[in-house]
Amino acid sequence: MLRSHTCGELRLTDVNTEVTLAGWVQRVRNKGGLIWVDLRDRYGVTQLIFEEGSTDKSLLEKAASLGREFVIQSSGKVIERTSKNDKIPTGAIEIKAETLEVLNAAKVPPFIIEDETDGGDELRMKYRYLDLRRNVVREKLQLRHRMMQETRKYMDAQDFIEVETPVLIKSTPEGARDFVVPSRVNPGEFYALPQSPQTFKQLLMVSGFDRYFQIVKCFRDEDLRADRQPEFTQIDCEMSFVTQEDILNTFEGLVRHLFTNVKEVQLGEVERMTFADAMKYYGNDKPDLRFDMKFVELNDVAQGKGFSIFDQAELVVAICATGAGEYTRKQIDALTEWVKRPQIGAKGLVYVKCNEDGTYKSSVDKFYNQDDLKAWAQKTEAKAGDLILVLSGDAKSTRKQMSELRLKMGEDLGLKDRNVFKPLWVMDFPLLEWDDETQRFHAMHHPFTSPKTEDIPLLETDPGAVRANAYDLVINGVEIGGGSIRIHDRPTQQLMFKHLGFTEEEAQKQFGFLMEAFEYGAPPHGGIAFGFDRFCAIFGGSDSIRDYIAFPKNNSGRDVMIDSPSTIADEQLKELSIQIAAKKE
Repeated sequence: MLRSHTCGELRLTDVNTEVTLAGWVQRVRNKGGLIWVDLRDRYGVTQLIFEEGSTDKSLLEKAASLGREFVIQSSGKVIERTSKNDKIPTGAIEIKAETLEVLNAAKVPPFIIEDETDGGDELRMKYRYLDLRRNVVREKLQLRHRMMQETRKYMDAQDFIEVETPVLIKSTPEGARDFVVPSRVNPGEFYALPQSPQTFKQLLMVSGFDRYFQIVKCFRDEDLRADRQPEFTQIDCEMSFVTQEDILNTFEGLVRHLFTNVKEVQLGEVERMTFADAMKYYGNDKPDLRFDMKFVELNDVAQGKGFSIFDQAELVVAICATGAGEYTRKQIDALTEWVKRPQIGAKGLVYVKCNEDGTYKSSVDKFYNQDDLKAWAQKTEAKAGDLILVLSGDAKSTRKQMSELRLKMGEDLGLKDRNVFKPLWVMDFPLLEWDDETQRFHAMHHPFTSPKTEDIPLLETDPGAVRANAYDLVINGVEIGGGSIRIHDRPTQQLMFKHLGFTEEEAQKQFGFLMEAFEYGAPPHGGIAFGFDRFCAIFGGSDSIRDYIAFPKNNSGRDVMIDSPSTIADEQLKELSIQIAAKKE
């Protein structure tokens, strides 16, 4: 070993010990006859001291020539520091250096490699191997490591078997575009990279494995944002001979295990809510329950008073922002402009201030008297000092707009505490959702989700009303995982494909292997998949998943460090029987 100790382990109890350390130069402080060098590795920072008189002159000159990020090895004696640094674990000691060897010199790094850096996102991604030297980034990957280990520990204790599934598979419709890989030995044919191991984990249940899990890479060619990457990691799980309740209890156990052992947080009750209620009261299927502000419908007390905007609306809906009654006209105008942005799409915003003297001030005072506004306040349970915000229009878009406004108010009022965790199971999703573009129904989750038995007759008469045996786990407004009880017999699976618009030939070509497997004794089964990167970001208190991935892509799906994707040689294209289409002018 080139070192006897790491840069993070020496303490006062090691004084007078002869040690050898190796690592990167964090910084050099040169006072002429006295030089301090902060030496860093993954484990911490230790200070080296080179002092004129007790240090050889050539050694002092060598220390003075060191630059940031030089890789060095140094030996010496551990001594007690006269001026201690209580901000680092090794701050009570330093090394009186006796030798110094430069193992590798370094160019001046393009940004400061410290917790507070001067490097922008794109620059740090280009030099990701340098960014990974920073404590704040490395700690996020260490958190990821711990979560992986604790996941495996819990799953093993629950008798799950970790099984690897193929990465080169068949292209199947799962909601996003596939990444495809050409086959050299089968010209004109392609593999696809898996969007999830869905069919394989179901086949493992047919195989009798009973309990499967995998921490697995998945790939989706879709538009990117802070919580999406073209390649991401799932905790993928499946169980046989289980009901929905069994799955919820098992994986609620995993979530509690991770919070207890990684975050040292004891979760409270994991609430349950139907999809219908989530949409009715929060306007989306992943409500943030760290704060209240439930939607309250005002149609019965707001319509019929001569205010045509409300009278013509399918839905008039309000939220009560507790304590926001002191908002100025300027603040309310800014909110109005915010909801009118194209991304939100509201036509306007109505407000009611609940004054401390029991009166009400509203932007629609012309149409509503104090008794009318008092009725609004009673319905929304607004008290003196609160602010009622109201939107109206067609039900679907108005709920979506109010959802965005609710989340903004939660942020503006400081209600999104990153140290508070509110998990929620959202259940009873619609099996199918209508797509206006293709003019047909699509599976809300995937084609293998089972409908609720009592709703199967509705497939013929009212497909949009059919509920699925599906469930999502939401934490603080972020979907962490989702799953379902699966279809496990051929007739039901064929019926599902029919209602998704597959011809018998298309269904057979794409999923014939699975339907045939169902004819060889497939057990009832179900499962769930957690977005592991998102899980890590929740634990780390971040909005973006990028820092929890060692080498992430940017918003264009590019790895700017290795400059990928990139063109390949004509010879390779020829070998793969691929011709690049000419770009349109």
